[in-house]
Amino acid sequence: MSSEIRVPTLGESVTEATIAQWYKKPGDAVAIDEPLCELETDKVTIEVPAQSAGVLAEVTVAEGETVEVGALLGSIGEGTGKENAAENIAPPAADPVAEKAPAETAPAASAEPTPAAAAPEPAPIGEASALSPAVRRVVEEHGLDPAEITGTGKDGRLTKQDAMAAASAPAAPVNQTVSQTVNQSVNQPGTRMGVREERVKMTRLRKTIAARLKESQNTAAQLTTFNEVDMGALMQLRRDYKDLFEQKYGARLGFMSFFARACVTALREIPAVNAEIADDEIIYKNFINMGVAVGTEKGLVVPVIRDVQDMGLADIELAVAGMGRKARDGKLSLEDLQGGTFTMSNGGVYGSLMSTPILNMPQSGILGMHKIQDRPVVVNGEVAVRPMMYLALSYDHRIVDGKEAVTFLVRVKECLENPERMLLDI
Repeated sequence: MSSEIRVPTLGESVTEATIAQWYKKPGDAVAIDEPLCELETDKVTIEVPAQSAGVLAEVTVAEGETVEVGALLGSIGEGTGKENAAENIAPPAADPVAEKAPAETAPAASAEPTPAAAAPEPAPIGEASALSPAVRRVVEEHGLDPAEITGTGKDGRLTKQDAMAAASAPAAPVNQTVSQTVNQSVNQPGTRMGVREERVKMTRLRKTIAARLKESQNTAAQLTTFNEVDMGALMQLRRDYKDLFEQKYGARLGFMSFFARACVTALREIPAVNAEIADDEIIYKNFINMGVAVGTEKGLVVPVIRDVQDMGLADIELAVAGMGRKARDGKLSLEDLQGGTFTMSNGGVYGSLMSTPILNMPQSGILGMHKIQDRPVVVNGEVAVRPMMYLALSYDHRIVDGKEAVTFLVRVKECLENPERMLLDI
């Protein structure tokens, strides 16, 4: 008796997905709860597990096609996969020449028995035919050579983690002889070094990011105000207590928790930055769900840390680290990405000195953090070199006035330059 494979419920407001890849093909044996395929929605990628054990009988939707919630993807039949293997192999096409040849012209049977055809040897582990669909996808996207990657899976097979690690590894230096050959060929007339451009279909996540950013610009009256903060006191505090902090809480003491706590202080004073517009009403939130922008291989995602107003520094650090890990591993759930009321984006980790972040609608505020850089500033009438960071607050001018935005950013600056304010909640 077969069981159907259908698109599961994808979460609030998500009605369709794209088949990113199939892990199995018809005739393959599957175990219960084993992933069958990967669906890509406009927020996350999810795997569809087998609801029963047996054999993948058929696949009704190909990779790259879009499906709605509840759509039929295929079916699982009974068996182990071995007895069905022959059924899934199409019989060889008849040779039309042989059919038309008269029977009497057929060669006489040889007296000696014909040796059986040798069974094909399994493909070496490093060859593309031996790769799983998930590994093959990473290899093809990044132009990797499977033979040059060390496999850590069973029997030395490549895993998706092996391929991802190879993709993120720094490129090896180019051999001088090869470099000279390339330079010579480039200088020769009529020689073209590969294709000049490449067209790649946008992923559903990338299309959604593009659409949401443009919607944000078209909907909100966005404006950005800037300030700068002297990070000296905070950096010294971190140096003094990071080891004790990690010993006690098992979490690394970074800057994100301090920025989150500073924003909590400022949002309590300026609640409009934590509000949103719904039709002709303003919804003020008495809680703070902090979105933390994380860059991943597939694009920017913003997991949400809930009720930050009730969390201490250690709780925030553990939550940020956990969300970052899930984002990089592609394990974020839809719930992890929903319900944010305010967002922080740290472009400084990539070296950004200043930027104007775009609102994550329907939120009314986003704080942009940037690179810490030693700069000459005037302190008590004298020029001194201090570790400075530019802060940027983009806000929806429809509900946040300029005075409120500036006050919010000044309050964040005061908290960071005087960390004791956050301990005293003032």
